[in-house]
Amino acid sequence: MVVEEDRRSMEEGLIQQRHQNDIDDPRVTTCVILSTFVAVCSSFSFGCAGGYTSGAESQIMKELDLSIAEFSAFGSFLNLGAALGAFCSGQLAITLGRRRTLWACDLLCIFGWLSIAFAKDVLWLDAGRISLGIGVGLISYVVPVYIAEITPKHVRGAFTSSNQLFQNCGLSVIYFFGTVINWRLLAIIGALPCVIQAIGIYFIPESPRWLAKIGTGKEVEHSLQQLRGRDADVSGESAEIQVMTKRLEEDSKSSFYDMFQKKYRRTLVIGIGLMLIQQLSGAAGVTYYSNTIFRKAGFSETVGSMIFGVFVIPKALLAVIFVDKWGRRPLLLVSAAGMSIGSLLIGVCFTLQGMDILPELTAVVIFICILVYFGCFAIGVGGLPWVIMSEIFPINIKVSAGTIVALTSWTTGWFVSYAFNFMFEWSAQGTFYIFGVVGGASLVFIWFLVPETKGQSLEELQASLTGTT
Repeated sequence: MVVEEDRRSMEEGLIQQRHQNDIDDPRVTTCVILSTFVAVCSSFSFGCAGGYTSGAESQIMKELDLSIAEFSAFGSFLNLGAALGAFCSGQLAITLGRRRTLWACDLLCIFGWLSIAFAKDVLWLDAGRISLGIGVGLISYVVPVYIAEITPKHVRGAFTSSNQLFQNCGLSVIYFFGTVINWRLLAIIGALPCVIQAIGIYFIPESPRWLAKIGTGKEVEHSLQQLRGRDADVSGESAEIQVMTKRLEEDSKSSFYDMFQKKYRRTLVIGIGLMLIQQLSGAAGVTYYSNTIFRKAGFSETVGSMIFGVFVIPKALLAVIFVDKWGRRPLLLVSAAGMSIGSLLIGVCFTLQGMDILPELTAVVIFICILVYFGCFAIGVGGLPWVIMSEIFPINIKVSAGTIVALTSWTTGWFVSYAFNFMFEWSAQGTFYIFGVVGGASLVFIWFLVPETKGQSLEELQASLTGTT
C-alpha cells in the first residue's frame, strides 16, 4: 500500500511538473506544424469530394446521360461509403496507428478519384465515389484525433480546426473552378493532396497517446521529444499521458459496451447530438447541390459558385483564429443561430417567389442567405463537432464511441444528401423551413449539454467529464 501511494505521489508530481512546463514553454514546434499540415492534406481532398457533385453536375449528367435519380445516388454514395469507413475507423486507428490509417485513406481516395476521372459508365463512377467515401469516412475520424493528440493544449482547438479550414479550401477550389474545368481533370486535382500526404506521412511522428495505449513508454517520450523540441522536458507530459491511459485501462477492459456506462453517457450524447445537428441542419444537401439551389432561385450558377468558393475560406479561417480565444461553445451557438436564421430567410424568399413577389430581388437575397448559412456553418457546426469528438472521449472508449459518432454523422449525411433533391422538388421553402427548425433545436442542445473544452489537456478534460480521479 505504501509503495502504491509513493508511486501515485511521484506520478502526480510529474503531472504537476508538466503543467508548469506548459506555462513556461508554450512553444509550437516545426514538427507539430508539419505533422498537422500533412494530416490535413487529406482534409483538402475531403472538401473536394464534398463540393464535386455541385461543380461537375451538369457536365457529368450530360456526358454520361444520367437521370436525376442516378446523379442523386452518385452524390449520396460518398456518405454511404463514408459510413462504411466510419464503421471501421476507430478499430483501424487503434490497430494500425494514426499514421498508417492515414496512409490507408490515401490509397482509397486516390483509387476513388482516378476511378471517377476515367469512368466510362455509371458503374465506375459509383464505385469511385464509394471508395472515395470510405476514405473520407476514415479521414473524418483519424485526422482530428491525430491532431488533437499531438498538439499542445493552448493551440489544440486552432490546429484541430485547420481540418475544417482545409476542407473548405478544397471545397473552394471545386466551386471556383468546377464550372470552367472539365469534370475529369477536376477529379485528378482532388487526388493530388492524397499523393502529397502519402509521401509526407513518412516524415511525421506517431501519436504519443496511441503509443501509450499499446504500451511502449520509451516511444511515447521519443514521439513527444520530436513534437515538443529536442531541448524540451517531456517527462511530465509523458507521465500524465501514460498514467491516465493506464488508469483507464485498469478501470475498463475497453469492450464495446463500456461506452454505455453511466459515467460515459454524457460524452456519448454530446458526440452523437452534435453530429446529428451537423447533418440534419442540411449542410450536405446545400454543399452537394448548391448549383441546383442557385438555378431554382434564378441566380447565375457560374457567378454563384465562384463567389461561394471565395467566401468559404475566410469564414473557416475565423474558426481557426477564435476557437482557442472565444471557446467552442460560443462559436457553436453563433453558428447554429446563424444557420437557423439563414435557413428560415431562404424559406421565406422561396415562398415569396412562389407567389411571384419580387422574383429578381428574392434571387439575390436567397444567394446572400446561402452565404450567411454556409458561413455560419463553417465557423462552428461544420468543424467543431469533430474537434469536440476528438477531445471528449477517453482512450479506452475512443474506438467504440468514435466509431458510433462518425457512423451517426455519415449515415445521417447519406439520408440528407440522397433526399435533398427530392425534398427540394417537393417544396424548396419547406425544405429550408425544416433546416431552420433543426437549427433552433440545436441551440437548446448546445446551451444545456455541450461543455467548454478549451484550455484543458485531454486528460484533464476527460477526467472532469467522466469523474475519473
